[in-house]
Amino acid sequence: MILHESGEDYLEAILVLREKNQDVHSIDIANLLGYSKPSVSIAMKKLRENGYITMEDNNHIMLTESGEAAAIRVYTRHKTITELFQMMGVSAETAAEDACKVEHDLSEETFQCMQKYLESKK
Repeated sequence: MILHESGEDYLEAILVLREKNQDVHSIDIANLLGYSKPSVSIAMKKLRENGYITMEDNNHIMLTESGEAAAIRVYTRHKTITELFQMMGVSAETAAEDACKVEHDLSEETFQCMQKYLESKK
């Protein structure tokens, strides 16, 4: 299944929340992303049906192996692009917002070059 930008955003949010808390629930995702609870519930159903997440009886959301891989991929892109933008003089808030816009559509070649460039500057 092709994972679209919104699905990637949800998976990334689950990963970020998991790093902050032990348990992730739909309400946590809704609060983080500023979406309605019903919208998040619909998205979680789709992600579950496509094998990216599982939900326990207590509605605790967990990433599957494929969900984890997709979330890490997007989150790594987000952090790398944010760091590059900040190195260029962009404010932290704007850099993070713009990274969200770019992280999904950037080619793998360009992303790899960004990573190499950042590594050369450290």
